[in-house]
Amino acid sequence: MKTAKLMLLALVAITLAMPGCARHYGMGSGYREAALERGVAEMNELLDRTVKDPERAKQAQAIFQDIVAEVTRSRKQTREYHQRLFVLNANYEATPEQFTGIVDEMNNARMASASKVLGLRFMMKRTLTAQEWKELMDAMAQARSRYAPKAEGM
Repeated sequence: MKTAKLMLLALVAITLAMPGCARHYGMGSGYREAALERGVAEMNELLDRTVKDPERAKQAQAIFQDIVAEVTRSRKQTREYHQRLFVLNANYEATPEQFTGIVDEMNNARMASASKVLGLRFMMKRTLTAQEWKELMDAMAQARSRYAPKAEGM
């Protein structure tokens, strides 16, 4: 549970900007790019609103841009791993070890990316005051709730 909370900021780009991610990789990339741009703009606005010192706000925005860049790079890399798996799957002679090798590489790359994003999250936390952090987390939760599916019967 604590890990999930720590990754909250790192995953804001996906949470806010990628509501249609369930599509196949080749479909809707224009939509995803536009959604990402809206999510980044919204996060920058939240940072401007919650971080009182303009210089620290710029630093926080730069860190957020690094997070977005890492998430984008990681998603591209994951698509490449999946493409390798699709090609291997078409090969009747493919062995379990070949699949396992690709999956291991993909998992190691994801872990490295998650560690980098987590480091950036702590860098962001050090940039903000405790009050700014709380206000930002509250604003992010409110923004996420606009994108979350509505629960039935409530």
